[in-house]
Amino acid sequence: MRDYIRRFLIAGIIALCVSLLFLGGKHPSAQTISESKGTSQWIWPADGEISDIFGTRKGMHKGIDIAADLGTPVYTVDGGIVTRSYYSDTYGNVIFIKHQNNFETVYAHLKTRKVAEGQTVRQGEFIGEMGNTGDSSGVHLHFEVHRHEWTYGKENAVNPEMAFGTSKIGQVVAAQERGNSLASLETSGSITEEKAHKPLDKESSNNGQAISHIVRNGETLWSIARQYDSSVEAIKQKNRLKNNFIRINQTLVVPS
Repeated sequence: MRDYIRRFLIAGIIALCVSLLFLGGKHPSAQTISESKGTSQWIWPADGEISDIFGTRKGMHKGIDIAADLGTPVYTVDGGIVTRSYYSDTYGNVIFIKHQNNFETVYAHLKTRKVAEGQTVRQGEFIGEMGNTGDSSGVHLHFEVHRHEWTYGKENAVNPEMAFGTSKIGQVVAAQERGNSLASLETSGSITEEKAHKPLDKESSNNGQAISHIVRNGETLWSIARQYDSSVEAIKQKNRLKNNFIRINQTLVVPS
């Protein structure tokens, strides 16, 4: 009888332990919740289209790739201190930034670097231009996030989706907007509405081939081109722009 009771108790304890394991697996860890909260205000580092995501290439791809035109501005996702700014055989022109929430971000394959090691940067600050340097097969920004610090083996790499939400190849993102946030959705809606009510200048009313656009805070050539189904190069050529930099209240003629 005692053996029967003992076996019954052991079976009950095992069942309880298994149940606790399953229940624990259904909830994110405190560390994951804290990290997501600490990066919820991060913004996309560049305009473009996601061309690769975390974990591809048999798990060897430890970041996300954003493809756009050569020279597209690259911005900091959050404020911090530049820990490295140099040329690497693999990363090409690359910048490392350490943030107050104990993450380090990496911006690789840049055409140019505009910040130096030890420099303090603000969120959304222009730090370089998108390029095709180092071990790269096309113009894009390779962006990585590491817990605490970057290591050669990338053991501390975490999926940027933690900050930006689910990302898909082919997804279009806009610089300085929060990933999958209400603010981004509201911005997209306002752009659509403004596009429908945008007044035309004389040139557009005469031939229907171009419209006038006044640059607003946070806009880039990429976002303006998307808004009017145009291209960055077409806008640059029409306005005789030598680079991708525009200023608030600047008037641009946008060919359709």
